[in-house]
Amino acid sequence: MAQISLTFPDGNARDYDAGVTPAEVAASISKSLSKKAISATVDGEHWDMAWPIHNNASIALHTMQDEEQALELIRHDFAHVMARAVQAIWPDTKVTIGPVTEHGWFYDFDRQEPFTPEDLGVIEKKMKEIINARDEVRTEIWDRDVARKFYEDAGEGYKVELVDRIPEGADIRMYWHGDWQDLCRGPHLQHTGQLPGDSFKLMGVSGAHWFGDTSRPMLQRITGIGFRNRKELQAHLNFLEEAAKRDHRKLGREMDLFHMQPEAPGQVFWHPNGWTIYTLLQDYMRRRQHAGGYVEVNTPQVVDRKLWEASGHWEKYQDNMFIVEVDEEHAREKAVNALKPMNCPCHVEIFKQGLKSYRDLPLRMAEFGSCARYEPSGALHGIMRVRGFAQDDAHIFSTEEQIEAECAEFIRFLSAIYKDLGFADYKVKFSDRPETRAGEDEVWDKAETALLHATRAAGVEPELNPGEGAFYGPKLEFVLTDAIGRDWQCGTFQVDFVLPERLDATYVGADGDKHRPVMLHRACLGSFERFIGILIEEHSGRLPFWIAPRQVVVASITSEADDYVHEVVAELKAAGIRAEADIRNEKINYKVREHSVGKVPVILAVGHREVEERTVTVRRLGQKQTSVTSLTEIVSELSKASTPPDLL
Repeated sequence: MAQISLTFPDGNARDYDAGVTPAEVAASISKSLSKKAISATVDGEHWDMAWPIHNNASIALHTMQDEEQALELIRHDFAHVMARAVQAIWPDTKVTIGPVTEHGWFYDFDRQEPFTPEDLGVIEKKMKEIINARDEVRTEIWDRDVARKFYEDAGEGYKVELVDRIPEGADIRMYWHGDWQDLCRGPHLQHTGQLPGDSFKLMGVSGAHWFGDTSRPMLQRITGIGFRNRKELQAHLNFLEEAAKRDHRKLGREMDLFHMQPEAPGQVFWHPNGWTIYTLLQDYMRRRQHAGGYVEVNTPQVVDRKLWEASGHWEKYQDNMFIVEVDEEHAREKAVNALKPMNCPCHVEIFKQGLKSYRDLPLRMAEFGSCARYEPSGALHGIMRVRGFAQDDAHIFSTEEQIEAECAEFIRFLSAIYKDLGFADYKVKFSDRPETRAGEDEVWDKAETALLHATRAAGVEPELNPGEGAFYGPKLEFVLTDAIGRDWQCGTFQVDFVLPERLDATYVGADGDKHRPVMLHRACLGSFERFIGILIEEHSGRLPFWIAPRQVVVASITSEADDYVHEVVAELKAAGIRAEADIRNEKINYKVREHSVGKVPVILAVGHREVEERTVTVRRLGQKQTSVTSLTEIVSELSKASTPPDLL
């Protein structure tokens, strides 16, 4: 029999018969490894323990200690075991797909009767029975026609479609978990008993269309989470509980910040409190940008398709654009326009007005541009994922020689802003050319090289995020980590040689000839809507004092103090503090609870003693203790606290 050589992570190599499986390799090393091994990586691909290896290869064997590989297998097997449990309880249910997700899995089912929350407990119980049975997991590769007929005979039409979707030449792999079968690329564990039966939980039921096709019937999606042990599961459940407390939608209601309604899907109705946050943040960014050498512009929201065709957006981005048809007076056909999904082409049009010289560069052009992008309804999420939003958008028109300096300056600029807003640390990802893009490969080579070199010159080594660049150029993504460990991609910096070429932007160089500027797209916060959502969740609604919409409530303990309450409010307002009076005929404890739920940072209680002594009793959000201080002292203290960080 032919021999192959397998090379292990330590560099040692061993010879085996061709067709050896990772299970046999593990057994050849030690009995303990044979029992512990759950999968292998063979030449960079995750490999089932039962799959044969026919050629020389590198190999690494994995156990439950290898988190990435273990979680992939555990969650994939949980998905199969769940589907098996569902069909065991309700045999008429049709199965579709069940992929792994970030923390677990989902499986979509076609069942006439809707699942109920109570059904989840029944399914969990059946899953544990299957796990405890320790059924063998087997895999076979079938001929396409045989697999197709198998599913046709079983009445599993969705699986027939999946077989047809598998590319020619690719393996059609069939898996059995005991006597239950599924079409799957694998890999999987060796038996159901390898699953940690106390380390999963079914989370809910929702609707989902087959492959997102809204013309197809609605399926029922059951989601679950799974981990290597109960401790990890409990830690994630605690994380979810904390995230639920911080949910910006819940806090938005409690703080009376905004609402959304079906008549305007994905668009925000800002209430006075929420709009206060919005304008304070916008004013802060405006001051920062003016200090950073930016000029501010404003461009139209509805633009003729001709500009979008010229820029490339009509071809590459039309699915995300809202199209507007206008029957112009005396026109023979309707004029086709689009709500702008981004500001870039309009900024080029401003740049093109009048002759530009190399002495005008870099030209930093900023706009708080209102944009509209189509997002599927299922993707909308509060103010985090919307259809209508405004960006702190800017474009820097520069020479190629200025790219490095502008990139370094932007990283300094962004770092200072994030620090002011409470985010000292962030990650940087480098996203290179996507599959769908504009421009020649040579242009992309130049843009990617320039951006990567500039980033490293600024002292930043980015993580590679392959294929995630914009269609017109590579980009840096600046990723914040919040208080409970979640990552949020906010800032971007993109190098674009394509758009100035397509829209014929030029400047006169020192040699007197015309040259193309480089267009550097940049944003710090991204959309204001999303960033405000992040701020709310980061601080659990307890926003920094300077940006809190309701900074102080002065509450009366007795009606005899009403006049003094108004006097205190007047002094606070005169000092630039957002203050309001609460002289309702309610007990002070009731008022304190209500305003605490509304996340008011400071409550000043006023009664007989405070009136006589011209003091206030101070209660700060989240603190049980109170303190008594003079009116003059508290006004001075809160005036300093209300000053935006860039003005300190």
